[in-house]
Amino acid sequence: MTETKDERARRLLTARIDRNLPKRFYKQVEVGENDAGFDIRLDGRIVKTPLKRTFAVPSRDMADAIAAEWDAQDTHIDPSTMIVSRLANTAVDRVRDDEARIVSELRDFAGSDLVCYRAATPDPLVTRQAKHWDQVLDWVKATHGVRFICVEGIVHHTQPEEALAAISGALTAEDEFRLTAIHNIATLTGSTLMAMMTAAGALSGEAAWAAAHADEDWQIEQWGSDEEAEARRAARKLDFDATIQFLAMC
Repeated sequence: MTETKDERARRLLTARIDRNLPKRFYKQVEVGENDAGFDIRLDGRIVKTPLKRTFAVPSRDMADAIAAEWDAQDTHIDPSTMIVSRLANTAVDRVRDDEARIVSELRDFAGSDLVCYRAATPDPLVTRQAKHWDQVLDWVKATHGVRFICVEGIVHHTQPEEALAAISGALTAEDEFRLTAIHNIATLTGSTLMAMMTAAGALSGEAAWAAAHADEDWQIEQWGSDEEAEARRAARKLDFDATIQFLAMC
């Protein structure tokens, strides 16, 4: 039977150069509840984060998804297959105490946002970019009252300070779990603005993924693709889909 792209991506994602992964040491996985939220219990013992902090997530749905990842581990525990768990641990260990830095990174990313750099030619590509990306800029203007400037080419253009300040202000209002999701989506798409629109529910995950790959899809249509590039993209899509799931459960 021919291996599908998603199956190949999962195989590559779980392929391990270093086989010294920890063995599964537990039999039962359960969801519990504490003062901070919902937790995961392995044979009755509450899971800690990698930094040994109390692990707690804001919703039962998220806890159930994380419990399913723990339960799906076979003889060894492979963190690369536990994307929702990784995002939750990142929120607790890395983002919670450092939100200002994360917001600053996203602001800087918005300063050179994908949707602001357009092709001059050919016309079909120009049209495709406008179709996918103009809606993002329109949403930012309507929602946050600021305008980002589009330019042709890839030479950096400084965005208005009031636009970047508005983005920072909106991101500062997000909690650590949503901020973690927004940061991951921005990293995977190349666009803080697209990530914010997706987090607001104004752009679907599939639409965001298509918009983020407008240029790449154009190149593929013209020149074709290769198996390794397809597998890398499919692996990123698994990460992206899990992040969209994580965002919905925040």
